[in-house]
Amino acid sequence: MLFPSESTFGEARFHIFIVSLYSVVWLFHAIHNIYIMSNLTHTSTITVSEQHLASAVGSGDLPVFSTPMMIALMENAAMLCIKPELAEGESTVGSHIDVTHLKPTALGTVVSATATLQVREGRKLIFHVEARDSQGLIGEGEHVRYIINKEKFMSRM
Repeated sequence: MLFPSESTFGEARFHIFIVSLYSVVWLFHAIHNIYIMSNLTHTSTITVSEQHLASAVGSGDLPVFSTPMMIALMENAAMLCIKPELAEGESTVGSHIDVTHLKPTALGTVVSATATLQVREGRKLIFHVEARDSQGLIGEGEHVRYIINKEKFMSRM
């Protein structure tokens, strides 16, 4: 055949349309993720009480803010950071945390943990987390969470 038939031209236009539509959807998704990555942050705050102390949670024997409670506060900030972006029936679960607890914090001190979404790769979310008291930075690191379907997740138990 020397020249393509009319149906071939029609099919070609249809395939170009589908590829263009796919490209627009992909671009929207990419822009949305870039917006999310650069704009989502949340801070959770507590006042250190007896239940937050290393001596109370069993991670040490001193009456100072415990590392496990600092990590829990960081995870809480990350969970609440992404929550407004989730669809109905979705939640997030923590899968990895790598933090350094830099200095002690006394009973009665206000501690704030801030989570900032750095990367979103599909269901995987990577946050920079840091904790501060009135003296400054007390801990920082990276926290990974995954977006899950609550019903499906709970059915695996």
